[in-house]
Amino acid sequence: MTPDTLHPGQPGFAGDDSVVPFQVEGLDVRGRAVTLGPLTDTILRRHNYPAPVARLLSETIALTVLLGTSLKFEGKLIVQTQTDGAVSFLVADFTAPDGVRAYARFDEESVRQAIKDGRTEPHELLGKGILAFTIDQGADSQRYQGIVPLEGETLEEAAAAYFRQSEQIPTRVKLASAEFYDRDENGKPRHSYRAGGLVVQFLPEAPGRMRHRDLHGGDGDTGQDYEEDDTWEEAQMLAATTGAEELTDPDLGVERLLFRLFHERGVRVYDAQPVFERCSCSEDKIRGVLSGFSAEEVESTIEDGEIRATCEFCSTVYRFEPAEFGITVKAN
Repeated sequence: MTPDTLHPGQPGFAGDDSVVPFQVEGLDVRGRAVTLGPLTDTILRRHNYPAPVARLLSETIALTVLLGTSLKFEGKLIVQTQTDGAVSFLVADFTAPDGVRAYARFDEESVRQAIKDGRTEPHELLGKGILAFTIDQGADSQRYQGIVPLEGETLEEAAAAYFRQSEQIPTRVKLASAEFYDRDENGKPRHSYRAGGLVVQFLPEAPGRMRHRDLHGGDGDTGQDYEEDDTWEEAQMLAATTGAEELTDPDLGVERLLFRLFHERGVRVYDAQPVFERCSCSEDKIRGVLSGFSAEEVESTIEDGEIRATCEFCSTVYRFEPAEFGITVKAN
């Protein structure tokens, strides 16, 4: 079902773990929105991350599924940060059409101290580094990578900068994460993670309307900025009113949220695309990776007489006989 205009109470509202494309013709904007429940909770619970790390990774997952579901080809989108902060590495990858996986690397002691000191804002945990977007269409195609600096910004601010610099599309990004505490069907306390996101892009028919304000100090700079397009300013203001509690509310639903934001201008929503937590690791892939290691490197993975390798994404442990790699284990 693809309603022309959204009304509260209509059937077909998207639930958790489904990305909803939308269009607001009155504002010349298009976008995508998502609320993530079981998908995010599965990934984060598997690794038992500290709460601030879980928050950052869940927002990275939300950003990745919003962008990944827009791929028009079979391939993979990888979103990752590499920084000098306590949380040094975040990565989420989306394999078309609907698979998502993610993990984080962090210094436990530094994160513990940051929590103790109350320094858990994104810029305080990430520090300085980069946010990279990589598109991989397979072995027969060259990878494309876009990189923007990450220096004190939130992930959503850095993502918007990427679109402004690399895609030349005015974009507003909203990301949120939350921890929920309730009770299960048996009345026992329950804790879960949620995330949500919204991407709004200005795509008018007249390309000239998409231009950004000139950067100060360039050749021919007059020192005067022109006014941004009124409809894009309106769209940004509406998107900015979206609160974290709305993006993560399990009872609100993405389509109801979009109606709240854009009903005065008329919002058109399209079929929701479900996404799933799915790792692409396998025994054959891990064996191939180990085959590329030196004998010394492979030998360093031996525990109790067998080679053990753990997937950083899904934590699956793979076991191999050392003899497969020409290694003889001496008996104690």
